[in-house]
Order: sequence, then C-alpha cells, then structure tokens
Amino acid sequence: MRRTARPLTATALAVAAAALAAAPAHGAPAGDLRVSPGSVEPGAHVTVRTSACGQDGAAAGDASAVGAGAFTLAPGRYETAASGRFRVPPSAQPGTYEITATCAGSGRRVTGDLVVTLTAGHEQVHPRGSVKTGVGGALGPDPVQTAAGVAALAVAAAGGTWLLHRRARGDGI
Repeated sequence: MRRTARPLTATALAVAAAALAAAPAHGAPAGDLRVSPGSVEPGAHVTVRTSACGQDGAAAGDASAVGAGAFTLAPGRYETAASGRFRVPPSAQPGTYEITATCAGSGRRVTGDLVVTLTAGHEQVHPRGSVKTGVGGALGPDPVQTAAGVAALAVAAAGGTWLLHRRARGDGI
C-alpha cells in the first residue's frame, strides 16, 4: 500500500502545483481596460480607464455593445492613465457587455466588461434558505430523511472500510 501511496501523492502534488501556476492572477493586468463601477443599473454613468496607451496617449472608446456608442478617453492632468465616461442608456437590458478602447497612436485595442443589472450592487437581494429542488438536502426540513441519509452514508463507509481491511489482510473479497 505504501508503494502506491508515494507515487499517487507525488502525482497529486504535481497536478496541484500545475493548476496553481496556470491560474490567472487576481486584479487587472497593466494595460487592460478598467470599468468602474463594474456593475451598474440602466441610466448610470460609467468611468473607463486604461494605461495601455502610454502616459500621453488618448483612445477612442466604444460602448455600442450596451447601446452607449462612442466616447473619448484622454489622459488626465496628473494621471498616467487615459480615462473617459459614458452613460448606460435607460433601455439597456441586463447582461454582461464588452467595452473596448483603441489607442490613438499605436492602434492597440483593450477590452473590459460591464455588467448591467436591474438593481444596484449595494441593493441586490441575496437569497436565503434552501433551494426547493425536489431532491432534498442535508439540512432540509425533514429530520427523518436527514437521519436516514446519514445512516446510509455510515453503513456505506463501514462496509467500504471492512472490505479494504479484508483485502489488506489477504483474506480475499
């Protein structure tokens, strides 16, 4: 059993390390389009910033996906990023929209996402309670069903342990 445990452990650690190395870093990388706020109601104003165009670079923004049309991003007096604003139309439907900006000098195109919701982020309603799926749940309203499920899991665990113990002793199955 120890002979197989070591290679399996090494394989599991290698897979976990590879997954962590491939995972994207949190936060926006330099040069991306930052949309603030990221989630808005129809009719709200949105600010867009990017440092992809350089310190003195302007950009042409495009929010036509959400129905707002074109807007301009210009570098601020004391900022290193170009920024611009647009208004989400009151007729915008809920969903995620891609906002783009194209740098005037280099032609580089950067994108960012805008989420349009029916309620503002600070007013969103968070669900409570269990989901009524018809299958039940571990903390459902019926304690008898919960106890029966726990008992079934305990019997399965005990049976599996007994079988593994017999196999390790060499009794056969």
